[in-house]
Amino acid sequence: MRALRVVGPWEITGLDPSRAGYLFSRHGVSETLLDIAEDGNPTPALATHWEVSADQRHWRFHLRPQARFHDGSPVTPQAVAAALQFARRKPGGMGLVPLEAIDAGTDVVDVHLAADFAALPAVLAHSSAQILAPASYSTGGSVRRVIGSGPYQLTGIEPPQRFSLARSPHWDGSHPAIAAVDYLAVGRGESRALLAESGQADIVYGLDPASWQRLKRHARLQVHSVPLPRTIYLKLNAGHRWLAELPLRQAISLAIDRAGIAHAILRDPQAAASQLLPPALAQWHDADLPAMGQDIAVASQRPAADGIRVRQGAKGGERLALTLRTFPDRPELPIIAAAVQEQLRQVGIAVEVLLGNASDVPAAHRQGTLELALGARGYGIYADPMVTLLQDFGPEGGDWGAMNWGNQTVPAALAALQGPLRERDRHALRRTVTRTLHEELPVIPIAWNLLAAAVHPALRGFTLDPLERSYRLERLSWGEA
Repeated sequence: MRALRVVGPWEITGLDPSRAGYLFSRHGVSETLLDIAEDGNPTPALATHWEVSADQRHWRFHLRPQARFHDGSPVTPQAVAAALQFARRKPGGMGLVPLEAIDAGTDVVDVHLAADFAALPAVLAHSSAQILAPASYSTGGSVRRVIGSGPYQLTGIEPPQRFSLARSPHWDGSHPAIAAVDYLAVGRGESRALLAESGQADIVYGLDPASWQRLKRHARLQVHSVPLPRTIYLKLNAGHRWLAELPLRQAISLAIDRAGIAHAILRDPQAAASQLLPPALAQWHDADLPAMGQDIAVASQRPAADGIRVRQGAKGGERLALTLRTFPDRPELPIIAAAVQEQLRQVGIAVEVLLGNASDVPAAHRQGTLELALGARGYGIYADPMVTLLQDFGPEGGDWGAMNWGNQTVPAALAALQGPLRERDRHALRRTVTRTLHEELPVIPIAWNLLAAAVHPALRGFTLDPLERSYRLERLSWGEA
């Protein structure tokens, strides 16, 4: 039996859905109540259909009758309700839901809300809300084993690098043609590309732009790419003694050569970000906003609040020096960090790049030690971008969003969007959010991103999910190379 060898940059950072649940849902191990179509609309998953009360506060989900977990136990309403209650206590979108109660009925799960929450389907479809078997959890709710209900079951795991899967005999859908899967996390982009070239991997995700261009010319590989609703951006500590000043945040933005980064590093001139949310998110992309661009002369001369110019490189006799954290999980990030470092040097800002793990960014955020960070934020990880925006720009900010910003306009607009509104009012509130983020710069957009993968030539049925929710392994089969 030939196992499908999948390689990606993402390490197994834990078993809990809030930690690395996306890895298990992408590989078809675990499911959520709802799925999301490519157009962003909710579709059936563990729930075959659902009903909503007139006041939008009572949602009833009807479960798939033959669904079973990988230990053979049925997917009951009680198991679903318990998994969602556990998810409430962990990081993720469930904590944003104004939940009053979750009741388990006969073949149905009833979710009662204390207030309107239009984004509930998007939250229930997210990997942090995946449904695991009761035997997965300890008494306190921590995950001891990943026992899902998808087409593949976990047969071995060696965190942080690898796990193995096999077809589940309890899957109630069509059996996949691929019988076994091995996943390996490889941190260096060059190493992942070499595994594809040498035939030591069948699917390689997370190609850096240079490797992607090179492998497209490889006669024995298929190379696929798809634009993602994901933005590469600078996260700033707006409570820092310098970064609290809007003129300095504006100077940093004006110093960045987005067009040069898109062309030379990402190999895609269309990737230069003119604003935070890309055109693919049409409801949240404001074509009327002035495009962000580089202006070294203005950036060098823009004064801080006390009149000291950024180009002098000091404030009160102190060097204007900042640290920038980033990580190689997205292979382009360290290269972009080096470019940003040089571009900021040109306007008198010294930057030290600290290359570490992705987990270093939220850790430094919580410790209050973060100054700058370069990351990539997916605004399609929830079907409704509003959930991610709530996590990032709510009253308390977020690990991957605002830090010590103190703005009230955006949280108020996001809160108002949860209620029943006419579409023109929703449109106005979304424009308030996007314009405020554009003008106040709690984060600074740099580029929009794409997903690229190299695939063995004998593999049939491969497609990329533009929402990065699933690897669609159950659709694959082997053919002739």
